Amino acid sequence: MATITSPPALSPTPPSLSTLRKHFLNPQSPVTQHHLSPPITLSLPSQKTLKPTFKIQSSSTPITPSTLSPTPSPESLKSRLQNGETLYGLFLLTFSPTLAEIAALSGYDFVVVDMEHGHGSISSALPCLHALAAAQTPAILRLPESTAAWAKKALDLGPQGIMFPMIDTAKMARKAVSYCRFPPNGVRGSAHTVVRASDYGINVGYLSNYEEDLLIMCQVESEEGVEKIKEIAAVDGVDCVQMGPLDLSASLGYLWDPGNKKVREVMRKAEKAVLGMEGGAYLGGFAMPHDGPVDLQLRGYHMVSGAVDVGLFRSAAVEDVKRFKTSLLEGCGDEVVEGGKDGDGDDDDDEKYWSE
Repeated sequence: MATITSPPALSPTPPSLSTLRKHFLNPQSPVTQHHLSPPITLSLPSQKTLKPTFKIQSSSTPITPSTLSPTPSPESLKSRLQNGETLYGLFLLTFSPTLAEIAALSGYDFVVVDMEHGHGSISSALPCLHALAAAQTPAILRLPESTAAWAKKALDLGPQGIMFPMIDTAKMARKAVSYCRFPPNGVRGSAHTVVRASDYGINVGYLSNYEEDLLIMCQVESEEGVEKIKEIAAVDGVDCVQMGPLDLSASLGYLWDPGNKKVREVMRKAEKAVLGMEGGAYLGGFAMPHDGPVDLQLRGYHMVSGAVDVGLFRSAAVEDVKRFKTSLLEGCGDEVVEGGKDGDGDDDDDEKYWSE
């Protein structure tokens, strides 16, 4: 039987405050016993000590790279490319989380949030990454310039890919890769315990897997870059060479004519150089009016960016206005009165309008 002793109960005539004060100041001076009732003793049935049925692993248990497998995530862009898929994406220049979400829900394989030509920066890119993540669509951040500072801030947001503009030499490509890796393999500044890339430090395997999950893209968009494209594609860590047809056409002297025969010849030369390398980088590109996304895919491109959000909205808006004004010129609206063509408020017409 277990024994429980209750604390002493006060008698009807409790000790004075001065007596209690002396007792606490001098514990050796006990309170007079006649003011306290004797202790009460209760007997309870003995109980067995309960033992936990599971073990709790201490949070101090070290997690080492040997306990984690550095392989790409099953649905990462890199793993899909390794599986032979051709990926189709969109460039986002408006920095609109709503348009980012629509693009993701529409089925694009990736969305490039463009900080080079879009008006937004790091802080405005983050809501777009939130929207894309909610729809389980990978984000790629294109930097405004290829520097360590921009790469560090972009990578801390946790995109699946990063795109470096204006890479003209293998040396520049090696620098770009170094910006993406922590010392001693690179020069990336470390705040991995608190940034979004590591789930704010919750993902304990981040340091073991981040290199395998990150897609590093180098843009070749100048005549010099094309001449060195094989060396760029061979740099360890460069996963994809992204062709830039507009800047390339400007570099060749055809800013207003990107479809010029000379520009197309240089593009084909660059494409063949990358695709002809065994174990080299993947090839990515932009669709153009004279060179559509299907054309790129048929020539062997692994990543195709078929549209820009601004361009899609511009085309839809221009076409909408054109269609309406054309109908006025053709006299289609002359007999239309409020409520429908004949003024009867046809419900079928209303239903058709809203279904569009």
